[in-house]
Formats: sequence, C-alpha cells, structure tokens
Amino acid sequence: MMTKTEITPFARKLTSPLNKQEIKVLQINLGKRCNLACSHCHVEASPKRTEELSPEICQNLIELIYKFPQIKIVDLTGGAPEMNYGFQSLVKASKSKNKQVIVRSNLTIYFVKGFEFLPTFFAENHVRIVASLPCYLADNVNKMRGQGVFEHSIQALQLLNELGYGKNPDLILDLVYNPPLPQHEKFALTPEQQNLELAYKQFLQDNFNIAFNNLLTITNLPVGRTKSFLESKQLYWQYLQFLESQYNQSTVDNLMCLDQLSVDYLGNIYDCDFNQMMNLPATDKYGNKLTVSTLLEAGNLDLINEIKTAHYCYGCTAGSGSSCGGALV
Repeated sequence: MMTKTEITPFARKLTSPLNKQEIKVLQINLGKRCNLACSHCHVEASPKRTEELSPEICQNLIELIYKFPQIKIVDLTGGAPEMNYGFQSLVKASKSKNKQVIVRSNLTIYFVKGFEFLPTFFAENHVRIVASLPCYLADNVNKMRGQGVFEHSIQALQLLNELGYGKNPDLILDLVYNPPLPQHEKFALTPEQQNLELAYKQFLQDNFNIAFNNLLTITNLPVGRTKSFLESKQLYWQYLQFLESQYNQSTVDNLMCLDQLSVDYLGNIYDCDFNQMMNLPATDKYGNKLTVSTLLEAGNLDLINEIKTAHYCYGCTAGSGSSCGGALV
C-alpha cells in the first residue's frame, strides 16, 4: 500500500511561497446542522449534528462585516447554512453594506417545515444561490445525496426560476457538479467545465424547463466523508498520488485561499473551508492562531502572511483546478 512519504509535500511543489493577498472574501461556515447527510460531504454535516454559530460569534461577524469595506463577498455555507443560527441576520447585515451574498444551498431545505420562505427571502435580498446538483441524472444524485433528493432539487430550481432566478441578471443561480466518489484506482478529474455546463443547460431546459447561470465543477478533496470513504476502500494515498500527478502550476494564481478568510462556528479563522475541516488554523506571522475577536481587536483583516497547505491542496490544483467558484483555468 502507498505511504505518506510517497506524496511530495504541497509546499515543496510550489515555485514560490503561497502568500495571502488582501482579503476580499469572508466565507462563514455557520454550523454542521443539515437536513441531508451526503456521502461526499467534507463537513460531515447531518440532521444529527447540533454544532452551530452562537449569538456572540454571530454579532462579532456582523461587526466584522460592518467594519471592513474591503470585504466584497460574504459566502455562507454549512451544513445547510439556512438551518443554523444567525443566517438571516448575516444576510441582512451584508446586504446593508452592499456586499455580494452567496448562499451554498442544497435546494431540498426549501421543503423542510419552517424554511419554505427561503426562496422569496433570497430573491428579495438578491442573494446569489450556489446550489448542489452533482449530476443532471436522478439516479446519480439520489445515490450520492439520498433518495428523493433529485426530485426535490428539480422542484426547487423550478420555483427559483419562477421568482426570476437564472433569468433576472440580479438573481444569479449557479449549480455545482461533484464527481461520484471513486470505487477503484481508475481515478478521473472533473469533466471540462464549459462543455459540461452546456450539457447541463440543454438537459435541464429540455426535460424540466429549468434555466441557470453557471455550472461550477468541484473536485472531491480527500477531506471529511470523502477521506473516510477512500480509506475504507484503501484508495486514500493512491487518490492523493493521482491528484499530485495532475498538478497544474497555472492554477495557483487563482486559488480561492489567496484572498479569503474561512470562519468556523466558534469564530476561529482558517485559510479555506478544507483547512477548517482538517483543523489546520491560520496564524499570523508570529504563529498565533487567529479568531474573529483578534481581527476586530487588531482592526486588520490582513494578518496572515503565508497560507497553510497540506496534501489535499493537490485537489484544488489538479487539472483545470477547483474552488468554491469552480474551475480555475
């Protein structure tokens, strides 16, 4: 079996240190509560999880949003971010400061009791929806995300279209493609994003009269449930070696971690959501861990010099690259 020593440390693969740029994106993981328990979830969210934002941390985050005009995008994720404490408050605070708000939605949440208002709330606040639809075929989606998820996702997309999403230029609706988890050593990267987007658009339009803006292709990083699954199949190190073999230096200048802060429900700061899930905190130049409180006290978002990296960073730099905004090149 392949061992850790056969993977080149990511930092050694780079031609220069991965330095933080000016922060423009605040990505907040509101908690692990979710109405689904998807097989590929790197957050390992589920209906059984209870961890979520506290009122105190939520208030600190709102203060951060108010205080720093350099934040252009507030990206809300989870779990199902909509189910966790503070979601609506963070949307309203961000919009009051003219930030672009992104919600990473599983679509099925709109049919859970108490959350039926969400599509209208999103439209009223011009929230950009980035919705998970890992395939346009029902069988593949239901295998990955649970029985009946595809059908609810289609109904949700039709509802969003009725509100103007995917049609009105102020109401952006993006879909996310995730490849199936590998079952054997014949690994593959995500298909070419532009061509796959055309296939999605034609199929969804022809079969369900659904329109959307962009398709984002995201590589499965060996983190969370994906890591556990690969380990159960004894494919973890082989998959990492495959990702390393596909390393593309031209993706590095566009990595999402460069101008982003990732915040967990406890207020701790990370370079990205994957580092957050693997408990690899961001630090200042003195090696001190950062929190929302320390950023507020310093009056400065730009305290990180060098980005923390790990083996799974090869997932973001393989082939055309991968990020929360899709392919990188």
